[in-house]
Amino acid sequence: MATNLKTRDGGPAMSRSASRRSHGEGPFRFLSTAAGVLLLAIMAAIAVFLISEAIPALQANKASFFTELTWDPNGQKVFGIGALAFGTVLSSTLALVIATPIAVGVALFISHYAPRRLASGLGYLVDLLAAVPSVVYGLWGLAFLVPLIREPSQWLNETFGWFPLFAGEGAIGGKTMLAGSIVLAIMILPIIAAISREVFLQAPKMNEEAALALGATRWEMIRMAVLPFGRPGVISAAMLGLGRAMGETIAVALIFPATFDITFEILTPHANSIAANIANGFGEATQIGRGALIASGLVLFIITLLVNMGARLIINRRKEYSRAGA
Repeated sequence: MATNLKTRDGGPAMSRSASRRSHGEGPFRFLSTAAGVLLLAIMAAIAVFLISEAIPALQANKASFFTELTWDPNGQKVFGIGALAFGTVLSSTLALVIATPIAVGVALFISHYAPRRLASGLGYLVDLLAAVPSVVYGLWGLAFLVPLIREPSQWLNETFGWFPLFAGEGAIGGKTMLAGSIVLAIMILPIIAAISREVFLQAPKMNEEAALALGATRWEMIRMAVLPFGRPGVISAAMLGLGRAMGETIAVALIFPATFDITFEILTPHANSIAANIANGFGEATQIGRGALIASGLVLFIITLLVNMGARLIINRRKEYSRAGA
């Protein structure tokens, strides 16, 4: 607060520290506003680029670009993006379902169960896992995971084949949607765990101590005082993980068999994604083919924006998030 001093004219005067703060507020506000405007401008520039580059391919398309599996402008076979968008959403959703419960459990163990030294080491390990390059995960999945899940995939198909996800005939296991989703889950797990851990550590200690003082067990205290406070943060962490899973390229390009089918059978070799298809086909595509690939990138851009907007709406509806950010 400014000190109430008097000037020669008898009016209030501000202290030197308050004067410095008032002089620094203007430039800081300008830089903050400029950063926000720059971010919006970059997103708009990306959208304009994607649309302008995709228009020639869309104009050359003689069939439905979104629903037809193939179309043939000027003698070149280019795949539609309906199957690719489906594979992107399905693999990312499966990865999120697999990773989120494990990540929340890891975060709770580090923040509320593990001894301090062990928690510190595990925290560093989680942060390091988030920095591992995606190609390493992809090579690990191709060399180790794909052969490993063949027998479990056969068992799932024989036991739960009545369920659409585990149905299928012919080749079971190998380079499948399940293998790619597991690799994506391992990739996004450190991100979700690291953010959730920091959120859980910010839970009000008074609420935790009050719950314990009333006779609650540690789990009951976490369920009543920690999880409600950290729910918005966990949702934000999950959405960040989902965004990375949707945009992941190299790892899924090494594992997915690059088919163009729309099916829920995750144990059969029918899987692909927009990012993997762009990586596999961009180098050999002609001008029209590159336009088609860029158009698929535009679809991925829109899907990502819609997912993040939906997550923001969910978070804004929770009063805990508003109080935490106040």
